[in-house]
Amino acid sequence: MPALLPVASRFLLLPRALLSMASGSPPSQPSPASGSSYVPGSVSAAFVTCPNEKVAKEIARAVVEKRLAACVNLIPQIISIYEWKGKIEEDSEVLMMIKTQSSLVPALTDFVRSVHPYEVAEFYHHEPCSC
Repeated sequence: MPALLPVASRFLLLPRALLSMASGSPPSQPSPASGSSYVPGSVSAAFVTCPNEKVAKEIARAVVEKRLAACVNLIPQIISIYEWKGKIEEDSEVLMMIKTQSSLVPALTDFVRSVHPYEVAEFYHHEPCSC
């Protein structure tokens, strides 16, 4: 995204990128007169933890290439504390924050779980709001 756009315009670009994923066309720049084509509830965020940056990058690149997401942010060095098989575990992981169309969440979930190395891959999907 161009760094010189006002903050409000940058917020409009993500919904445009998500909406353009299905058409295959690049997102257009918003003009002050046109506003946004964002439809409330049409975009979602999903969160997935990965064991390391290599795995996270591979999955992130694949979901963007397959047009299952418009953007994936990788947040390194998170600490996860969880119970697994009756034992409390603590691991360093990478968090993927995936931005997608709400309609693509089932396909995105299936794909991520099919390629993820964890026995039980965490996939948290934030339901869209009507804001």
